[in-house]
Amino acid sequence: MTGESTVAQLRITEIFHSLQGEARSVGLPTVFVRLTGCPLRCVWCDTEYAFAGGDLMSLAEVMEVVAGFGCNRICVTGGEPLAQPECLLLLTALCDAGCEVSLETSGALSIAEVDLRVSRVMDLKCPDSGESHRNRWDNMECLTPHDQVKFVLASRADYDWARFKIDEFSLAQRVGDVLFSPTHGGLSPRELAEWMLSDGVNARFQLQLHKLLWNDEPGH
Repeated sequence: MTGESTVAQLRITEIFHSLQGEARSVGLPTVFVRLTGCPLRCVWCDTEYAFAGGDLMSLAEVMEVVAGFGCNRICVTGGEPLAQPECLLLLTALCDAGCEVSLETSGALSIAEVDLRVSRVMDLKCPDSGESHRNRWDNMECLTPHDQVKFVLASRADYDWARFKIDEFSLAQRVGDVLFSPTHGGLSPRELAEWMLSDGVNARFQLQLHKLLWNDEPGH
């Protein structure tokens, strides 16, 4: 690791080993690197503790901690990880190290410069999040079958909006997985499942496994 990569620093809230709670690799052991900071304030946010604070770590230090878990599957998350420009260097360094890397991002910031080896899990913000106006629709052209798009749904209005966006941007053909997730403790999972079955929605229903196992405890 040389040059810019050697001196790059990131503000990190936590690095931990757990089971992936959602998306394509749900249930699989994963190392999570949670970056600090987020420009969004979603109504149902469950990681407000990552908005501020954290510790400054060099890229080399982050890589050393990650390697110490002995797990090849890495998820870079937040907050909004792309709010830190150095996140791009981290993602590339993890890929170069032979890791299977995913990025959890809001879709409010450009994904155009993210290493294409990374599976980008883009969380499009539905109206009830209070942040749907922040979605960057030019990101749609950057998506590939290696990527995933997630909709967190709090109401029937969110569900109908998400269905429209799937059709508008041909998401079922554009990305590898389209994910529908009910807000935890909000929209009834059973109700969402029944809507999807009734309408034949081409998306994957998911519950957040980590919430079922550990509720909202940090480090899980």
